[in-house]
Amino acid sequence: MKILTLIPARMGSSRFPGKPMATILGKPMIGHVYEGVAKSSISTLTAVATCDQEIFNYIKSIGGHAVMTSSIHERASDRCAESLLILEKANNTYYDIVVMVQGDEPMTHPNMIVEAVQPILNNSDIQVTNLLGKIKDLAEFEDRNCIKVVCDKNLDAMYFSREPIPSQSKAKKIPMFKQVCVIAFRRDYLLKYTLLPPTTLEVIESIDMMRVLEHGMKVRMVPTLYETYAVDTPLDLLKVERLMKKMDA
Repeated sequence: MKILTLIPARMGSSRFPGKPMATILGKPMIGHVYEGVAKSSISTLTAVATCDQEIFNYIKSIGGHAVMTSSIHERASDRCAESLLILEKANNTYYDIVVMVQGDEPMTHPNMIVEAVQPILNNSDIQVTNLLGKIKDLAEFEDRNCIKVVCDKNLDAMYFSREPIPSQSKAKKIPMFKQVCVIAFRRDYLLKYTLLPPTTLEVIESIDMMRVLEHGMKVRMVPTLYETYAVDTPLDLLKVERLMKKMDA
């Protein structure tokens, strides 16, 4: 199977404008994401999907692949769907699986792409997977920028929220989990997803995967072996930089 890994990124983040080009250890964050993801042994092609010329030019300057997309997309997955069709036409190639890695996940390890894709390769019924991480402390659990998720006994997602779920006041020993934004789609499922109308809870929570759940479909959550933190604010940037510095030491 041919696997396309896409990194959607844009400069207009409401919480942290210009975030993809913010520097971590002397390099733009989007560079860390691209270079880490591009090392994946399972990906056929890795590319950044963006509507911003600055990001496009930077990725090209480091010898990477980038795609210019429309600026109208509200959801990263919709931007990836457009990029998929652009790249298939340009490369005369059909990609079987599309892996979306958010451009604010600079700690993404190449093996996380394998983790996300493997269940799809093993089970023809699974259409979309999403990596699952453990929440380590109450501060992260209460952080609205951290997307919490609760799962059923099959590890299919039941709900995603920026609010603290499940209720810790009633079940203090229940494990807390977060969405890690490495998401794998079967090609045709991604294109089907983009044709579905946005849903009420998707808009309220501002989470792509709620569109899947509200239309009555499943998202298989896949526990990751790797500890990662997304960058949503300048304070997150400093935290991630400290962690990455320790990793490099």
